[in-house]
Amino acid sequence: MIRITDILDKVQSYLSVPEIGLIEKAYIFSASVHQGQVRLSGEPYLSHPMEVCGILADMKLDAATLVTGLLHDTVEDTLTTLEEIEEAFGKEVAFLVDGLTKISKITLRNQEERQAENFRKMILAMSSDIRILLIRLADRIHNMRTLEFQTPDRQIYIAQETLELYAPLANRLGINWMKTEFEDLSFSYLDFDSYNDLATRIVTKQNKRDQYTEEVKGVIREEMKRFELPGVVEGRAKHLYSIYEKMKEQHIDFDEVYDLTAFRIILDSDKEKDCYEALSMVHSLWVPVPGRFKDYIAMPKANHYRSLHTTVIGPHGERVEIQIRTRAMHEWAEEGIAAHWRYKEGRGLSDDDDQIQKLRELLDAQQEIKDPREFMSNLKVALFADEVYVFTPNGDVRSFPKGATPIDFAYSIHTDVGNQCVGAKVNRSIVPLKYQLQNGDTVEIVTQAGHHPSKDWLKYVVTSRAISKIRNWVKTEERKKSVTLGRDLLEKEFKKQHLKFGAALKSAEMRQVLKEFHVDSLEDLLALVGYGRVSPKHVVHQFLPEEAKKEVSLEKPQKKGTGTEPIGVSLTGIDDIMIRFGKCCNPIPGDEIIGYISRGRGITVHTAICPRARDMDRERLVDVQWDLREKREYPVEIRIVCHDKKGALADISSAIASLDVNINHAEINTSQDGQAHCEFGVNVTDLKQFNQVITVIKRIHGVTSVERLCHS
Repeated sequence: MIRITDILDKVQSYLSVPEIGLIEKAYIFSASVHQGQVRLSGEPYLSHPMEVCGILADMKLDAATLVTGLLHDTVEDTLTTLEEIEEAFGKEVAFLVDGLTKISKITLRNQEERQAENFRKMILAMSSDIRILLIRLADRIHNMRTLEFQTPDRQIYIAQETLELYAPLANRLGINWMKTEFEDLSFSYLDFDSYNDLATRIVTKQNKRDQYTEEVKGVIREEMKRFELPGVVEGRAKHLYSIYEKMKEQHIDFDEVYDLTAFRIILDSDKEKDCYEALSMVHSLWVPVPGRFKDYIAMPKANHYRSLHTTVIGPHGERVEIQIRTRAMHEWAEEGIAAHWRYKEGRGLSDDDDQIQKLRELLDAQQEIKDPREFMSNLKVALFADEVYVFTPNGDVRSFPKGATPIDFAYSIHTDVGNQCVGAKVNRSIVPLKYQLQNGDTVEIVTQAGHHPSKDWLKYVVTSRAISKIRNWVKTEERKKSVTLGRDLLEKEFKKQHLKFGAALKSAEMRQVLKEFHVDSLEDLLALVGYGRVSPKHVVHQFLPEEAKKEVSLEKPQKKGTGTEPIGVSLTGIDDIMIRFGKCCNPIPGDEIIGYISRGRGITVHTAICPRARDMDRERLVDVQWDLREKREYPVEIRIVCHDKKGALADISSAIASLDVNINHAEINTSQDGQAHCEFGVNVTDLKQFNQVITVIKRIHGVTSVERLCHS
């Protein structure tokens, strides 16, 4: 465990004596209130806030941030109040602690809603102070380093959340060391077999790689002396997750990954022109690979990352990736916002910092989204983004996530421009609205008054702003249709029972009906009827005379499935409705699931991460849970990419059969690059058995990737 003296040694170089004294005071306070508490590892709980503070000290953050690191769990996990924190350490520290306090004491329906509200609160607090996010990231880093003491289910949940949210947040702040550590730690828990296999293979090649690395560094150093470009050359192995992602994306085996080492030229000069001179030097040494040069100095990434990237055919014909940057660029590339903090000479980060403004705009755009599923989905979309840079007709540069279309561009200008978009010109030529923008494109939007968005646009927009605006319009239109349909259905049911619909609307009984269904207005009730959430019979039943009520039975019938077997899903508050599983995602027990009401077709059950889920009208979603009292099998599809060789299909089939899992169909296609693309349909009882299938297939020699198939 880190000691308080270690922390104080780290901060002596940049904090004053009174500030160091405040850190010592916070250490004593934290030790006192956490006394007797232990972590799952058996260590004293104090070890956690101490480690968090140590990480923040390594980042050279200010005294208030370090004090908060020591106190961040005191309000949540002890009897300490915010008032006590404020009295002892001041308003600034109390504000930071409050921004980090989770909302675990608030009753929420499920884990997904809790996760969404935690992030929502963090974003709101971060709008006032970015340090809240930095402390939360340091907190998560230490929790990931000690994740081995959690249960397997918690390990998977926390690792997945870290990979999907915390790693991209660290990337957005430019803190590269933190991003890579998040990714590698998450990878080790989410797919240990692949992680361990990669780590083992890299170790076996280590000596050879080290020799090659020193050879390349030596050549570059000599050339830098000749060109009089003082600086250092680094050669570091790429982190495991980035290698894994490359293998998966390109469908290649480890032996086909040549650029395992990334080289960096870090110049002592602070002049950009020296970077371009170093680039010219590298290209004079080795032949550059076409299409592999990226200039992030002229056009920095969204997180302010600046560097030149090139790939060349180096010694012995191997591809070599080289990055070229100044010392200041390198500090930002590794430490991001923390390095920027130091350049502010201790005054801290303020609202005029462009990087923070960009992050706030990105996150604040999510705040209007009420549905927790949609909030988290949009947040992930917003954070995961390789940028493309395009020009407006006036020559202004705008950045978008990779895969963005003219519709994304239109909504970035104004909601009305997006809604009324009928066409687009890219580089003066008309393109389809689903055209994917490329670096350097000049984009012009063609609008038409009175035009409206299409639900199909959701299939090819990628920015959270465009997704949110299109969904809002679709939702409004769907609601209008549902209100009209609900009114028609109620009028028919009232007429059937010989009751006057108009009179019922103004009666006291209608107010009671609104209360019973937890809605605020008649329009809300009509929408529920139109969506199929409320039966017209249940509404009209409230208006029948007592004698008639006794004659009309409203007993709840059994829920229907799609066949004679038990469906295995239970629903809340919905009766007499057909249930079926979405063929797009084939949910299996263990998956998080959602139900979607389709008019006339009952409820379709999807996985929560189904690609079609983002296009769904949120008003039609209902809570569903697995009902596993009777065991049954569920179909699921797997896509496997492997080397095209004799016996490969037999090996895969035998591996699946060894788990007593039935294969219901198989489709094999081979490509010119010697790869076989296999799709298998199998029947499993739950997610645990499916994961076992994935594991045994991954162990087969020649298999490069295995994934669950989901049709969009």
